Parts: sequence; structure tokens; C-alpha cells
Amino acid sequence: MGKFVYTVQDANGNTSSGALDASDENEAITALQGKGFFILSIQAEKMEGGAFTRIGLQGGRVSSRDLAFFGEQLATLLNGGVPLVRALTLLGEHSEKKAMKVAISAITKDVASGSSLYKALEKHGNIFDSLWVSLVQAGEMGGQLPKALKQISGYIQAQNELNGKVLTALMYPAVLGTISIGVLAFFVIKIVPTFAEIFKSFDLKLPPLTQFIIFCSTSLVNNLVLIIATIIGITFLLKGYLATEPGQLTLVNFEFSLPFFGQFMKNILVERLLTTLCTLIESGVSILNAITVLEGVFASNIVFQRALRTVKNDVATGKSISVAFKKSGVFPPLVTEMMWMGEESGKLPDILGTLSNFYREQIDQFIRRFTSIIDPIMVVFIGGIVAVIVLSIFMPIFQLSQIGGR
Repeated sequence: MGKFVYTVQDANGNTSSGALDASDENEAITALQGKGFFILSIQAEKMEGGAFTRIGLQGGRVSSRDLAFFGEQLATLLNGGVPLVRALTLLGEHSEKKAMKVAISAITKDVASGSSLYKALEKHGNIFDSLWVSLVQAGEMGGQLPKALKQISGYIQAQNELNGKVLTALMYPAVLGTISIGVLAFFVIKIVPTFAEIFKSFDLKLPPLTQFIIFCSTSLVNNLVLIIATIIGITFLLKGYLATEPGQLTLVNFEFSLPFFGQFMKNILVERLLTTLCTLIESGVSILNAITVLEGVFASNIVFQRALRTVKNDVATGKSISVAFKKSGVFPPLVTEMMWMGEESGKLPDILGTLSNFYREQIDQFIRRFTSIIDPIMVVFIGGIVAVIVLSIFMPIFQLSQIGGR
């Protein structure tokens, strides 16, 4: 028999520590779980603690896929009866990313010392954002940590899938556009000046189209350094302006006002808001805390962030969430009306989930339509420009052939 020191959490979320006698660790775990406890840590009394060292995060950036995998694996281990500290230790040892390994090691040490998991995660805000902290806190308080971790993992995977679809849809036109610009630049900078010298030696009266193309080519070649310097200067000025609040506001309003793309970009943001809010409420996070988390999620979009700050203030004064969202004037009427229905029926999370699925389908439809029409548009547009340049070169050549024939 040996004595095992443990830290457990009951169904009400209260944490306690103690010691019990058991023949081995598995027997101690079974005894504690039989009493309905959630095991945070357990170890033999004479066992020396692991040599974890809190050091600065190194080893590169942690991707959302790494975080999703961490949440999924931690939930699986906890559901399998593995104590939290041991589960964290295993994941830390098998993590391939150095930054993740270091963070998990530090988190493991904090939890083993009696800290709650969400408090330990909160110290690593550069990896685990406010969404992680809030969902884990709700899971710990409700005694449903594995479920909360599953929800986090599912949320991250859903957002990754959506982002992947958008990236894939934009990748082909971006690559084709880059190659086309390179081809056009080669024509304008190399080919056109060569033929311009040939035409000049024959003293031909060039067609207006050829004169225009040669003028554009000559202007570009002669002022190439100035043009590049101007582009770099404008880029720096624009970057500085966009770092200010008026610049960010201008950029968001411009994006939303774009024909064809503006509504698509707004739908992506609305879908993310609905999915995040649904996940938070289903996990037991309060409305005010959920909206606070959303402020952090939309930190890069000043319009949504300001609207959510207004919503939070209104909800804090007693207004319903649907009224607060409607008052902001930013969110679509469909969203606010459905929120009202969800509040009236007491099924707000279900309504939010239905809405997020609706907007996800809208995004998928746009991507399918966009990919089906962008290819011919790009081919016709780029092909037309190349055709104009080629035609401007061949028209004088045709004149020379006529002169030679005569």
C-alpha cells in the first residue's frame, strides 16, 4: 500500500486536495472517480515532482490546427479517465511544436500546484485566446471540461474548414493574376521597346493604337525607378493611415461597400460571430462574458468591435440581446429577428446554430459561383490585353510587308 496525494473537483466546480491509501495509482483513480470527483492531479506522496521549467516561448508560431488537436486529444484522455496533470504531461511530451511543448509544460506545472486549468491557460494569451479561457472556465465550473474542450476543437476545425474554402477559391485567380502581370510586364518592358526601335528605323507612320502602346511602354521603362519608389511610399503611407482608427474604419466600410464581394465578406464575419456566440452560450458562458470574448475575436474589425461594445453596454443595463444587437445597426435584420425568436422560445443557442448554418451555406454558394465564373473572366480579360498588345505590334509589321511587296 502507498499514499497518493490528489487534487480533485466536484460536480459543483469546487476544488479540494487530500491523500488516500491505495495499492497503486489506478486503484486510487478508481476510488476517487467512484465518489464522483474529476481528478485534476494525483501522484505518490514520495514521488518527486517533474522538472518543469517556465521559460519564454520559442519555436515558432502555434497554428490553429495544433490547438484543435490539443483540445481534441486532451478531451479524449480526460474522457478515458486519465488525470488532468498526467494528460497534460503526455500531450506536452508528444507535442512537435516547441512553443506548444513549452507552454503545456508551464501549464502542467501550474495545474499540479493547484491552479485551475483556465487560469493556467490565461498566462499564455499569445497561444490560448479569450475564447479558450472562457470555454475552459465554463467547462471547469460546470464539471464538463472534456465537453468544453470538444466544443473548442470542433469550433476551430469548423473555422479552419471555412477559411480553407475561401483561400482555395481565391488562390487560383491570385496565381493566374500574378503570372499574367508578369507576362504583361515582360511584353511592355522588353518586347514593345524592341519593336519600337525597328519601326523607328523604317520611319513608319504608326497606327494610333501602336503609338499609345509604345508611349505606355516608354513611360514605364524610363520612369521605372520613380514608379517603384512611389508605390513603396504610398504603401508605407497607407499602412500608417490604416493603423489609425479612422483608417481602420475607412477600410472596413470600403470592404463592405465593394460590389459582389462586400456582402460576402460581411457574411463571413456574421457566420463567425454566430458560431462563436452559439459555442460560448452552449458551454455555459454568460451573455456578458460571451460578448466580451467576441470583442476580442473581432479585434481586427473596428466596426464589429464597436458594435459589440455597444451591445455589451446595453445588455448590462438590462436590454435583451436581440434588442441590443438590433440597436447597433450593424447586424442584418434576419439575425436580430431570429435572436428575438430564440429568446422568446428559450432556444437561443439552437437558433444561433441554425443561423450560422444558413450563413455558412450562403458562403459556400458564393464560393461555388465565384469559382465557376472567375476562370472565364480572367482568361478573357488577360487574353484581351495581350491581344491588344500583339495587335499593336503586328499592325506596323503588316504595313512593312505591304511596302516590301510593292
